[in-house]
Amino acid sequence: MNTSSKILITIGRTLLALYFFVPGLAKLLAPASQLEMMQHHGLPYALPLLYIAGITQTIGAVLLASNRYVRLTSLGFVFYILVINVTMHDFWNFTGIEAAHELQNHIKNLGILAGILVLAGISPKRKLRLRGLVYSDNQPNNKA
Repeated sequence: MNTSSKILITIGRTLLALYFFVPGLAKLLAPASQLEMMQHHGLPYALPLLYIAGITQTIGAVLLASNRYVRLTSLGFVFYILVINVTMHDFWNFTGIEAAHELQNHIKNLGILAGILVLAGISPKRKLRLRGLVYSDNQPNNKA
């Protein structure tokens, strides 16, 4: 892979990480508005799910940004996005401007999902090991 491709992939991976990091941190530091939105959509166990989502997004974003376990993290985010699209962007349960807003977010998330799938497709498969967190996916020792 040439240098310009590596640079573009790094920028894209970092921006995708930021997309998950900022809302994940917001869920942990200022949960009130997100909790209200989850309750508006009728999610049971909203508070524990909010914290699980915040922790998952934050840790996953750090893994993406640091180029560690990118494939596994990306596939985890695919699952996360699908769950969010069905539970939080359920445009079919609303009417008017709220339905239009949820449809827009639903479609936007499909675009993010597409980027995450591409990232998963170009990233190496790695064995999951705690000591593997030391190595970038591109380092020779990444099989650790």
